[in-house]
Amino acid sequence: MNPNLEDLKAMATRAGEILRAGFEQPNRGLQLKREIDVVTETDLKSEKYLLEQINTRFPDHHIVAEESGENHGDQRCTWYIDPLDGTSNFAHGLPIFSVSIGYARDGDLTLGVVYDPIRDEMFSAEKGKGAFLNDVPIRAAAQTELRHSMVVTGFPYDRFTSPINNLAFFNAFALKVRSIRRLGSAALDMCYVAAGRFNGYWEFKMESWDIAAGTLIAREAGAHVTKMNGDPDVIHGNHSILAANPGLHDEMFKLIEEVISQPENGAYQEFLAE
Repeated sequence: MNPNLEDLKAMATRAGEILRAGFEQPNRGLQLKREIDVVTETDLKSEKYLLEQINTRFPDHHIVAEESGENHGDQRCTWYIDPLDGTSNFAHGLPIFSVSIGYARDGDLTLGVVYDPIRDEMFSAEKGKGAFLNDVPIRAAAQTELRHSMVVTGFPYDRFTSPINNLAFFNAFALKVRSIRRLGSAALDMCYVAAGRFNGYWEFKMESWDIAAGTLIAREAGAHVTKMNGDPDVIHGNHSILAANPGLHDEMFKLIEEVISQPENGAYQEFLAE
């Protein structure tokens, strides 16, 4: 049995209530996973709820979740769960975070929802049926010129020690676009591209749960979504993301190629070739 979009919306709404309740507490139960990578008690509560729902209603399905990893269900039916995308924002009291739920059938993303519980914004999509914000259709912005664009990005947790830290690309885009933002929730970044709030988005070292739902939502809104090397399979392998309407995607991709062609950026070439 396969879920439907209303199933995902209901799960995201309840998980969002868990996030909102945790956000209102003075002590948010912060724990460190790595030097600057955090997890909170609310992450764990949200994920526990989502796993219970899926395991009860779809017990044979495969789940890929941020905190608990993968189970061993049928990979033809795979869920991608991020119970709290934007944990650092959440932990610091910054109200920019979301819950993200994606579902793939036979390796093909078919359902996706991203819910922002603070703004009560539910982004959703079913393959072939368009993208929606609170059940109202949305479309990616038509802007195709970098110099008139507002774009968004993020930085990996190991940026202190890894040469794949996005700084070369940030510098390059900063000189070509109207403005750059860094919100801290990849799922919302993707949805904001889908809704036309951002013109484009790029980032390195994503995980499948970060981008699965947002990828489908952005594509259904008319955006072109690939890895930064142009590969349309953003879910598997080394993860990077580039999302924009087709015309701007081409322009962003050209600039990316210029950056990685520079001799000092050989580490990026190797990463994107894998």
